Amino acid sequence: MTKFITIENKNRRITGALRIKYCDSFMTQLRGLTFRPRLAREEGLILVGKRDSRLDSSIHMLFVPFDLSVIWINSAMQVVDKILAKPWRPAYFSKQPAKYALEIHPERWGDFEIGDRVEFKDA
Repeated sequence: MTKFITIENKNRRITGALRIKYCDSFMTQLRGLTFRPRLAREEGLILVGKRDSRLDSSIHMLFVPFDLSVIWINSAMQVVDKILAKPWRPAYFSKQPAKYALEIHPERWGDFEIGDRVEFKDA
């Protein structure tokens, strides 16, 4: 069963709610946003790792035909890195170990900054 969450930024107000697909299995993470034609501004997904790691929280953009804002969050629920990921790139890695990789619409770039604290809430 698909699980969705919302994310609250404790350091800044986010304009417009985010409905995030919670991807904590191998298959949901492998599928990610591949083959999707677009991503709505309020949609996204979060890839959930087992521990803080640069390797385990890496992402690929193969078969993703649009840009993404990618926000890496560690197990202390702090944003540790962010990038604007371009389509068809083989891999992106966080500069710091992270447990979560949040993939959201590129227009949401300013919703999170490195050092921000976040909270996940069940939708």
